[in-house]
Formats: sequence, C-alpha cells, structure tokens
Amino acid sequence: MVRVAQVSHDIELPDGVSASIDGDKVTLSKDGDSLSRTFAHNRVSVKQSDGALQVFCSLPRRSEKAIAGTWAAHLRNMTKGLEEGFEYRLKAVFSHFPMSLKVEGNKFTITNMLGEKVPRVAALPWTPADVQVKIENKSDVVVSGADREKVGQTAANIERACKVKKRDPRVFQDGIYIISKGA
Repeated sequence: MVRVAQVSHDIELPDGVSASIDGDKVTLSKDGDSLSRTFAHNRVSVKQSDGALQVFCSLPRRSEKAIAGTWAAHLRNMTKGLEEGFEYRLKAVFSHFPMSLKVEGNKFTITNMLGEKVPRVAALPWTPADVQVKIENKSDVVVSGADREKVGQTAANIERACKVKKRDPRVFQDGIYIISKGA
C-alpha cells in the first residue's frame, strides 16, 4: 500500500477567536470565554500559522491519519462552540404520573416519575458557566454551552437518570429524551 507523504488539516479561526499553544495544550479564546484541550502524540502535532491552526503529520500510518482527523474535528468543534455554542433539547414524556423537574445547583431532580416516591437525581458535573441547564414549559429541558462534549454528557446524564428498569419499555415509555442536538 502506498504511504502518503504528509497529512495536514487546516482549521481557519474566525474573527475574534485567538489561539495559543503551550506545549501540548491548545487554548482558544473569544470575548472572555476560553476552551482548552491537550493534544499529545509523538508523531502528530498542532501548529499555529497566520489566523489558522494546522494539524500536521509526516509519513503517517493509518492510526496517525485517524488521530489527525480527530484532532481537526475537535478544533473545529471548539471554534464553533466559541462562535455559536451548542444546544441540546430534551423533552419529558409521561402518560399518567406528572413529572416535575428542578435544577438545584449541580443536581437535576426528577420527582414523581412513574409515581415513584424517591426522586431521581442526575449529576450536573460542570458549573453553570460551562453548561447551562434550563427548564421551559415544565417539560422541556435546554442544555447549552460552548464545549460540545460537556453539553452532550450533561444531556446524556439527564436522559440516563430516567431509565426504566424491570418494566416493558414498549409500554412504560415515560422518561426524558433528547429530541434535538442543534447548534
């Protein structure tokens, strides 16, 4: 199989977004918001060049090509997060017992799901500055923030807290479900 001489992904930085590279740590910032991530590999590197970032590897193997593409996608997500932000929408669904949802500090509480006496709790591991969780219309939950992974993990924690166990999932469809992963 023919080996490619080099792999290079260029990520353009929009106006107002600045990048700084300190060893393996890349920090993107805009208007006081900043996202940092460590990119460490002995053959793949991230370089800064006039208004852009470049993920570079010479004489890559298949795994190194994959790592370069993944890093480029992470950097694109970081720039998009600083520019627009990410937003996941969830919907609380119930048939008989009305659920009540509440955000208290770093906990998301679901009360009266399937008539249960003990409330279910989902952990919100990040501060409200990183990930905002809002409840709209008593049954809609909006999770938003600049870091795609933190927003997605928070939405998954809320969805997972409502998992119905020891019942037929075709009949007992109560829970909180992700309905959109818009940007």
